[in-house]
Amino acid sequence: MILQTFSYILLSIFVLVSAIDIVPIMRDWTARIKIGRYEDCDLWNKEITKKGLSWLKNTPKIKVTDNTRLVVIDVLKGNYTKSAIQHWQEGSLLLGMTEYLKNNTDENAKKLILEYLDSKFNNEGQWVNKPQNVDGAILAYAVMKLDFIDTNKYKKALDYTWEMIKEHMGEDGTVKYRHSMKNYRYVDTIGFICPFLVCYGVKYEKEECVELAVNQIKSYEKYGMHKEYNIPVHAYNIENKIPLGLYGWGRGLGWFAIGLIDAWNETPFNHKSKLELEKSVIRFAKGVMSFQQNDGSWNWTVTRSESNKDSSTTATLSWFLLNAARLDSISDQCIKGSEKAIHYLMKVTRRNGAVDFSQGDTKDIGIYSTLFNIFPFTQGFCIRSINLFLQKMKKNEIRKVG
Repeated sequence: MILQTFSYILLSIFVLVSAIDIVPIMRDWTARIKIGRYEDCDLWNKEITKKGLSWLKNTPKIKVTDNTRLVVIDVLKGNYTKSAIQHWQEGSLLLGMTEYLKNNTDENAKKLILEYLDSKFNNEGQWVNKPQNVDGAILAYAVMKLDFIDTNKYKKALDYTWEMIKEHMGEDGTVKYRHSMKNYRYVDTIGFICPFLVCYGVKYEKEECVELAVNQIKSYEKYGMHKEYNIPVHAYNIENKIPLGLYGWGRGLGWFAIGLIDAWNETPFNHKSKLELEKSVIRFAKGVMSFQQNDGSWNWTVTRSESNKDSSTTATLSWFLLNAARLDSISDQCIKGSEKAIHYLMKVTRRNGAVDFSQGDTKDIGIYSTLFNIFPFTQGFCIRSINLFLQKMKKNEIRKVG
């Protein structure tokens, strides 16, 4: 009898563990049936925004590992997800909602955003759980971009974010990705901190913040950018200036793109660094457009046409090009590139509005995910891009896609 009971327990555990592994696989397979049926921009915008709002309320946890078997072990070890990853996922969704609300009067969306903010900040405007890594700065930036709230309410959290970034300053005058990696400078950090630094610096008259953002970008261009093709490497060593990881990692291009373009957008026209950043925008735009695939996508390794297409790269570079199109010398090419990118993203959107096939979280320098799935970060930049696209379309600056 005892042996039989023990056998039942083992069988139950086996069934449970197997279900944890199999259910997500079956769910993805089912969700991809009839994928990419969207052809109308307005309908696509409506559906991806609806999904994005639901994720803002309950953001999907992003896996740290690529394991698809015995996933329960990762969950029990606490290796399934990390808060730092969630910061930039949620920040992207919030940025998407900000752009959406520029075009739409949506009280329900505002209500959900306020509920989200109440879960992240206390009554004094401080973080409930203070970010310990620079990833949190992109979420702080997203809060600052909300037009329908008084962002001064959250000044304590914004001030804390600036102090946290300063704590990550290295001896070379640039910001570290992590304290444990003091000699490396990652391209990710450009996207994490530079838009926040310029926005915060301009709003609260802290010129040192703007200067730090510009220095972070210019230093990366000097030591972490391919001189001929103008695409970033994953990281570089500040001591010997050796490039680390891959030139042409897709989301690395995305991190540099959003850090550069949003920093440029936030910099006042009369600022001494505006023209310098503009030149960087033009150089980088020409670089990324040379690696765009015929279907409008960018691959996870942009230099290899055989590699998997990556929606997160495509969404961020679409946003970059739409903004870079303000510059006359590259306007036509940027508009064409962004149109093609949006058209591609519509074709990889599930029936429920979730944009699919984004590369999973990176494990380390040179160690990249082999999983491609939904990603809140991608969803947010799709929402951001299509709403800016629709604004430009209303002004007859671009034609309709689809």
